[in-house]
Amino acid sequence: MKLKKIVFIIFFCISILFSNYSYGAEFNAESPSVILFNTNTGKILYEKNAYEKMYPASTTKIMTAILVLENCDLNTTITVSRNLPKLPADYITASLTTGEEISINDLLHLLLLMSANDAAIVLAEHISGSTNAFANLMNEKAKEIGCLNTHFVNPNGVHNVNHYSTAYDLCLMANYAMKNDTFRKIVPTISYTVPATNKSQERTIYNTNKLLHKSNIKTNAENPYYYEYTTGIKTGYTDFAKNCLVASAKKDDIEYIAVILGANGHETDDYSQRYSDIKNLFEIAFQNYSLSPIKKANDVVTNVKISNGDFIRKNLNLVLEKNITTLVENENIKTDIPYEINLYEDKLQAPITKGDTMGTVTYTYDGISYTENLLAANNVGTKEQMNNYLIIIAGILLVLLTFVIF
Repeated sequence: MKLKKIVFIIFFCISILFSNYSYGAEFNAESPSVILFNTNTGKILYEKNAYEKMYPASTTKIMTAILVLENCDLNTTITVSRNLPKLPADYITASLTTGEEISINDLLHLLLLMSANDAAIVLAEHISGSTNAFANLMNEKAKEIGCLNTHFVNPNGVHNVNHYSTAYDLCLMANYAMKNDTFRKIVPTISYTVPATNKSQERTIYNTNKLLHKSNIKTNAENPYYYEYTTGIKTGYTDFAKNCLVASAKKDDIEYIAVILGANGHETDDYSQRYSDIKNLFEIAFQNYSLSPIKKANDVVTNVKISNGDFIRKNLNLVLEKNITTLVENENIKTDIPYEINLYEDKLQAPITKGDTMGTVTYTYDGISYTENLLAANNVGTKEQMNNYLIIIAGILLVLLTFVIF
C-alpha cells in the first residue's frame, strides 16, 4: 500500500509540474479548411484539412491575375469583343459591354479589387481566345507552381463541380503571385478609379477584403475586421464554396499567408468566421515567432586544402555568402543544426580569387532545408606563381642592395 501511495504521489507531482508547461503557440481555427504559411522560410505553422479539395470561388482569380501579369502588357487597351455570357444574378460584374475599350491594367484592378467576373472572362479570352483554352493554361501553371489537387474550368470561380482547389494549393499560388511587384502593389489597394471609357463613365471600386478597411464602406462605422498589417490578397464566396479568404500580413520583415476555405456562409457587421480566424492566426504567429540567424554572411563554415596552392595559403576558409535565417518560436533556436557541404571539385584548384563560389552548404532546421553558397575567403595562388613572386622580390632586393653598396 505504501508503495502504491508513493507511486501515486510521484505521478501527481509530475502532472502538476507539466500542467503549467507551455508547449508553444497553439493555433486554432473554426473554419473547415485552413493553412498558415511563413513566406520567409516556407514553414507551415498550422494546417487543418489543408489538402482537402474545396471550391475556391473567387480566390480563383489569383491564378487568372498571375497569367495576365505574365502574358500581357498592362498598358494595352483591348476591346470587349462580344456579348459576355450571362452570369448568375448574385455574381459581381463591372457591367462591361461589347465594344467597350478598356486597358488591361484597369481590368486587372476590376478583377482583383471588386472581383468582377466579367473582367476575368475578357482577360481570359484576350490571352487564350476562349475561357476553355485559358482554363487549360491555368491548370498547366498550377502544376508548374507545385499544386497537388487543383483543377480549374473557368477564370473567375463561378461554381462548377469540376472546379476545385485546396488551401495548400491556393497558398502556393498566393506566395508565387506576391513575388510579382505589380500584383503585390495592387492587392492591398483600398480603392481605385477606373477612367471613363467609350461605353462607361468613370467607376470607383473598393477592395472586397475587409481586413484592409478601417471603417465600413457603407455605414462608415468602425470595422472590427480591420487588421493593420494586411498586405492583400483575395476574397471569395459562392453558395457552394461559402466564405473563402486568402490573406497576407507583414510585420517587422516577417510575412505570413493564410488561407481559409468553406467558412460559415452567414456574416454580419459584427461576426465573420473567416476574418476572425485569419486575424487570430496572424496575431498568434506575430506574437510567438521571430526570425533568427542560423549562420551569418562571412561566417567560416569549413576549411579546405588546395593541393596545388602556394605554401602560404594551402588551407582555404570557405565563408557563407548570405545570412541564413529561420523562423523560431520565442527565439528558441537549436544550437546543433545538422548541415551538409557540397564542394565543387573542379573549383578546388589554384589559382582562386577571393569571392569565388566553391560550393554550397545546406542546413536543415525543423524539416526545412536552407541552402547557400560557400565563397573563397581569400586569394590562393599556385606554387609556380609564388615562385615567380619570390624571384621578382629577390630581384628587387638585389637591385636595392647593389644601389646601397655603390
